[in-house]
Amino acid sequence: MADDGRRLGARLRALRESGFSNQPVTQGVVATALGRSVPLVSSWEKGKAQPSEEWLNAYARFFASPRSIEDGHPRLLTEEDLREEELDRFEGLFRELLQLRVAGSGTPPVPSNADELTTRSPWEGMWHFPDQASITLVCARLPAELRASEIYSSPASPDYVELYSYSDLDALMELYGHVYAANPGVTVRRKLADELTQDDVTSHLVLMGGVDWNPMTRRVTQSLNLPVAQDRREGNDPDVGSFRVLDHNGQATVFRSKLEGDRLTEDVAQFCRAPNPFNRKRSVTICNGNYGRGTYAAVRTLTDPRFRDRNRAYIEQRYTPDDTYSILARVSIVAGEVITPDWTMAGTVLHEWSNAA
Repeated sequence: MADDGRRLGARLRALRESGFSNQPVTQGVVATALGRSVPLVSSWEKGKAQPSEEWLNAYARFFASPRSIEDGHPRLLTEEDLREEELDRFEGLFRELLQLRVAGSGTPPVPSNADELTTRSPWEGMWHFPDQASITLVCARLPAELRASEIYSSPASPDYVELYSYSDLDALMELYGHVYAANPGVTVRRKLADELTQDDVTSHLVLMGGVDWNPMTRRVTQSLNLPVAQDRREGNDPDVGSFRVLDHNGQATVFRSKLEGDRLTEDVAQFCRAPNPFNRKRSVTICNGNYGRGTYAAVRTLTDPRFRDRNRAYIEQRYTPDDTYSILARVSIVAGEVITPDWTMAGTVLHEWSNAA
């Protein structure tokens, strides 16, 4: 690596050795706060590897506040948690680290505007596909009887709105912008499950919604031989949505949503990633829920800026990019609002399964 690249490592080491109030911190403390390994932190400091923008963002947040090691427990504050003076230090430090990073990589310098930096920092996470292959986001078609008006859902109508026929629109709108921003120059399509072409199916697939309406979710789930199945909703309570998990003895554990009358108070969200069964060089991701709130929560798990870093670290500590894995999580609904699942919080993950590549 060039001298400019080693300058970044030297700065990271200097930050750690200066620590807080001139009290140094160990590589182990930094590794614990960031959810990474000590050897990786060491390789960053020696200039043998270069941290991504997201990890530089994490470094800047950690060293922006002495509260990062409050009570001797290393932790990573979110930007929302930073106080005014801490936020100023974070923005200045993040800008400095980014400048050192791009100097070592030979890429053009980053803008000096702090707002621009903070809006572009997350895009090396779970929704970035480094092979630059096309990506297709797939939703189910909303059943005709649930559409409010043919004026907007009929292609023959002058007021036709294509997205009016899509289910899980909140999940789609949340995810499309993240995927588009995370993969500059890459084709990102959104399609209905009953309109997929061969090009769509063999791209990176992101499936939203459950087996009731999305036939592609049902087919891919079966192809992956997951021990997790979703039971279709047929009728009214007690036939609420549920996921069913079979153990080695064939015994089933059922994870149901909770309703108080007609009001949903707790849903179950599934996040699953695996090699695409139609093209092993691409991936498939399933964001699913018993109800639409669960599907939205599955998406938000890795887009919500308050939780995406820790949830991404949770995945990276357990799985490789080529593994097949499924996570079922509890989703609280408070005053009609989805509370993003935090997989690191005890009791949130209901079931977890993986199959190593």
